[in-house]
Amino acid sequence: VQLQASGGGLVQAGGSLRLSCAVSGRTVSSYSMAWFRQAPGQEREFVAVIRRSGGNTGYRNSVRGRFTISRDNAKNTVYLQMNRLEPEDTAVYYCAATGTSYILSALWDTSVYDYWGQGTLVTVSS
Repeated sequence: VQLQASGGGLVQAGGSLRLSCAVSGRTVSSYSMAWFRQAPGQEREFVAVIRRSGGNTGYRNSVRGRFTISRDNAKNTVYLQMNRLEPEDTAVYYCAATGTSYILSALWDTSVYDYWGQGTLVTVSS
């Protein structure tokens, strides 16, 4: 399985970006898919997840209401729509996948993921 993240770039505060994570090797619906981010000098942190079963979603508090994770099974792709971006959202964003079923709260942990994309840089200017 390979994950290819794209869609990052430079945007002004208040703007929007949509990240994509294309999955190859198996159907995206076979996996719980998540986005994580890592700012310079900081640990990788959870952003959003969509579960393999039922499609439940979860978000970290600081992005809830601004970011939306979604899945297009026909395109085998997961998206992260990011609106009202803030300078604090600046980071390298990574998509991740796991084929194991976990409860939603467990999917916040980087250690449960089997596959990772290469990362895409999002820079939000003030």
